[in-house]
Amino acid sequence: MRTEAGSASIYVMAAVALLAAIALPVVVVGLGLVAHRNAVRAADLAVLGGAQQSLSDITVACATAAEVAVENGAELRGCSLSSGALTVRVVVTTSLPLLSSVSATSRAGLRR
Repeated sequence: MRTEAGSASIYVMAAVALLAAIALPVVVVGLGLVAHRNAVRAADLAVLGGAQQSLSDITVACATAAEVAVENGAELRGCSLSSGALTVRVVVTTSLPLLSSVSATSRAGLRR
């Protein structure tokens, strides 16, 4: 009788566990990058929408930016207008274990 019967299954289980331990952080980082890109996209679209409506009335610009942010899965957390430039900050919530939300800031308007 062989004493090594079934040892291959232990090696296979160890290899699978090692691959899972390597793959899990890679997947989480990848999903975090996707969430960040979504936040940047939402911030860019929100600031462009707000700037297109008005670069002189903060109420109109920020209201439009908030609407565009919501339409793109984000929440407007900051909006300011100074020297003809609109700056917005948006937050996108995620379902990742260690990363509950991702924020991004974008600016559009006149250069000085």
